[in-house]
Amino acid sequence: MNSVLKKDLEHIYNNLTEAEKQKLNGANVLITGCAGFLGYYFMHFFAHYREVFGIKQITGLDNFIVGNPEWLTNLEKATSGMKIYNFDIAVDDISTIREAAGAQYVIHMASIASPVFYRKYPIETLDANIWGLRKLFDYYKEKPIRGLLFFSSSEIYGDPVADQIPTNEEYRGNVSCLGPRACYDESKRFGETMCYLFYQQYNLPVSIARPFNNYGPGMKLNDQRVPADFAKALLNNEDIVIYSSGSPTRTFCYVADAVTGYMKVMIYGQCGYFNIGIASPEITVSQLAEIYTEIGRRKYGYTGQVRYEVPQEKNYLTHNPMRRCPDITKAKTTLHYNPTILVHEGVERFLDFLKEEQK
Repeated sequence: MNSVLKKDLEHIYNNLTEAEKQKLNGANVLITGCAGFLGYYFMHFFAHYREVFGIKQITGLDNFIVGNPEWLTNLEKATSGMKIYNFDIAVDDISTIREAAGAQYVIHMASIASPVFYRKYPIETLDANIWGLRKLFDYYKEKPIRGLLFFSSSEIYGDPVADQIPTNEEYRGNVSCLGPRACYDESKRFGETMCYLFYQQYNLPVSIARPFNNYGPGMKLNDQRVPADFAKALLNNEDIVIYSSGSPTRTFCYVADAVTGYMKVMIYGQCGYFNIGIASPEITVSQLAEIYTEIGRRKYGYTGQVRYEVPQEKNYLTHNPMRRCPDITKAKTTLHYNPTILVHEGVERFLDFLKEEQK
């Protein structure tokens, strides 16, 4: 196993409380969207700690619309009790998956999260978040599951007004229901409404995570989100290209911290909605590029520069929020969530992972 991945999995495990670990004992897991960025960590985590938790079955579903990664095939072959299905949760019948009935925890993240790709597949993105979620609810609403985790998004907040940054969970959002990002933003919002209604009607133990700008190992280098673009340029010793002024700001949450938070939300076992990210530092895209170049030059002989260009895709910046920064007080106080990996360390881990994979 890649040494960075192993360290990250241990970070997730060590940041779960003993009570949370107890709730995972003997739990079978079903994950939709298992082939994606976050799926990389969830699938490896459950495989790595399968014997520790006494997990008999890990079931992964994906329609592989943006690729079928080799790591997933290899992990399935190497892991007893893991089964992967080519399955479209929006249209296929979940009852045909033999292992689905025995799942105690269900993670629904079958949605394209990269803006470039969900603009390419807008209806498929909407369907996964709405019809896919509804199919899961109809199937599990009267089954004795311990938790169903719905992956929403910080994009439900749209482009927050200045006095709502940092943004807490009660902000209602400044979101357009029309435009190139609406397929993702609005389907996530509608998905949250379904979570609320099925909890009320059936007491379904559904919880909601709102991710804020995750990055790290598991990202495809053709993902076309900024952290992956910068990493790809550095690996190829090419210039880092920024298709904006570089002034939009984000807080970037390293994947090991993020997945720790998602595990806590899943285990929560009741209707709750939580921002999962890191509160600081809030930096510009240009500053993130500087972090990549500094680490690249110090450790890997990187000689590229940072360039600014006009994007070729006309909708690239349409409705792109200028700032994105979470208030994570609720997750800290309720779930004891405490992200600790700051962006300099996280970027270095990401690059170390990629360099080790190259070898």
